[in-house]
Amino acid sequence: MRKLKRVFLIHGWEGRPESGWRPWLKKKLESKGFAVSVPAMPDTNRPKMKAWVDHLTKTVKKPGEDCYFVGHSLGCITILRFLETLEAGEKVGGAVLVAGFTNNLGFKELDSFFTKPIDWKKLKKQCKRFVAIHSDDDPYVPLKHGKIFEKKLGAELIVKPGMKHFSSEGGRFELPVALNSLLKISK
Repeated sequence: MRKLKRVFLIHGWEGRPESGWRPWLKKKLESKGFAVSVPAMPDTNRPKMKAWVDHLTKTVKKPGEDCYFVGHSLGCITILRFLETLEAGEKVGGAVLVAGFTNNLGFKELDSFFTKPIDWKKLKKQCKRFVAIHSDDDPYVPLKHGKIFEKKLGAELIVKPGMKHFSSEGGRFELPVALNSLLKISK
């Protein structure tokens, strides 16, 4: 019997499970047979890395190669910090990082996520495949962050012109590129 593939959709700073393209993506993935969880991350207006990673750890319970992640913005570094906590030999199937970033972008509110360097080598061991999706006109996250994911993680980098920060403020309520990327890496 095949193991049910699980997907965790992780929102960003000031995000909510029911906002943006997450409800659409959840519905599409469930129609393809995935078990999808969209946790409400704690204190989303004043996020702290430990609280977010602990919450994700409790939500995932037992990670494995049947687990996949789709993060948006701050949700991406949360996924990476979660992966850093996995034991040697534990591995997840893949992660799709939408508008993810590799430093605090000048926001002191995000400092707790960047108190230590990202362990790129460990991340590559803990996750089979990465996809980084970025826009060429994101007002918050420069494209260089996607290029860092490509270089450091071997991520497939997908650049979608004119998509800004892939948020509901920009009118993004569907994100086919995230769906297609997840379907591709979960085969």
